[in-house]
Amino acid sequence: GHALPIENGNAVCFSAEKADQAELETNGIAEVLAFVGKPLPPVYSAELSEFVFAAGLQLMKSDHWDLMYLSSTDYIQHKFAPGAPAANSFYSMLDGYLSQLDALGVTLAITADHGMKPKHDPEGRPNVIYLQRLLDECLGEGKAKVILPITDPYVVHHGALGSFALIYLASEQDADRIVERLAGTEGILEVLPRETGCARFGLPPDREGDLIVISTAEQTFGTRPEHHDLGQLKTPLRSHGGITEQRVPMLLNRRCQRIDPSVKLRNFDAFFLALNSV
Repeated sequence: GHALPIENGNAVCFSAEKADQAELETNGIAEVLAFVGKPLPPVYSAELSEFVFAAGLQLMKSDHWDLMYLSSTDYIQHKFAPGAPAANSFYSMLDGYLSQLDALGVTLAITADHGMKPKHDPEGRPNVIYLQRLLDECLGEGKAKVILPITDPYVVHHGALGSFALIYLASEQDADRIVERLAGTEGILEVLPRETGCARFGLPPDREGDLIVISTAEQTFGTRPEHHDLGQLKTPLRSHGGITEQRVPMLLNRRCQRIDPSVKLRNFDAFFLALNSV
């Protein structure tokens, strides 16, 4: 935890995935598995998220904490649609822990970093536009580079396929040509210059590509087929990253002061609401 006062015992920060490696000097807590009373869960499981909430509940029971941030994984949401038995079981588990935290007098603010949509055809095959291949065919190799921000080590979740992509161009003179080419491609919703996209979505211009590309609800972007191990996807692809996954819930267990209807709340406003509005 960056800048947390761990050394004086006023903070705890650890990963559920690596809970067995937590140390007092670096994490503010040791022997986490014994403390929580659960074994180390597999990364690709509902149990990993349950471990997070079980740890949070145990910490809250053991001491008085002013602020606690619990972050689950989205494994279940990637693998199961709302209403599926596994999804219902996950939310039942979540309700149980939230109810116990509520009973302790905790102010809860619950939100998500993104939504989730099915991104596959009727046969269960992923819907993918391979942007790097498309750009290489259009401009030639080495003229453009596609970056997929969704890419992370957890390929079983999404196969590094999402609905948001960045394009870096060797020459700005190619921008109009690429915009025209992509705008006419089925499954692409938006192709925006960096300045326009950053202003619209509140993104930092120094960290984005020359072009920002967003897919339609049912599509995703890849780079080239050989760069995505789709064999890791054991269920039909569900993913995120686009405009169509922006809507998320925000729940509080306390009545809030009236919010000006003209104010557009974002998920990170959960902190403001919990600390200043209840």
